[in-house]
Amino acid sequence: MPCKDCEVFVYNKTKETFLGLRVKVAETVRDRLIGLLGKKSLRPDSGVWIVPASSIHTFGMLFPIDVVLIDKSFKVVGLRELVRPFSLTRPNFRAESVIELPAHCIFRSRTEVGDQLLIERHEARPPSTSGSVEATRDRVQPVS
Repeated sequence: MPCKDCEVFVYNKTKETFLGLRVKVAETVRDRLIGLLGKKSLRPDSGVWIVPASSIHTFGMLFPIDVVLIDKSFKVVGLRELVRPFSLTRPNFRAESVIELPAHCIFRSRTEVGDQLLIERHEARPPSTSGSVEATRDRVQPVS
């Protein structure tokens, strides 16, 4: 699912809540090393999905974050809430990737270990030529 220079949304299927709507994919060595470094804050609907990873560091960061560790089937295998700047998380060897999210995101979404996540890329849709309900219904495609 990861893709270069794209954003994904992260949905907790178990709890039926969103963790992030604009989560940047970081799959190159450079992007994984940089992550959120240099940012002053995170928008409430954003984050970074680091692929592959089993732990993270927050050296050089200026704000706390929540961290969700997931396996290859997008099942939550670990959670770290309010990870402070200039710290290092312990590796979770069941994790294939890590999602860095704004502080309190785990609490707000009620995410727990064992929850199943859905991570999908935003699909580009052509602009509507009509504002009608029928035109909108025809453009929207179900997520499978």
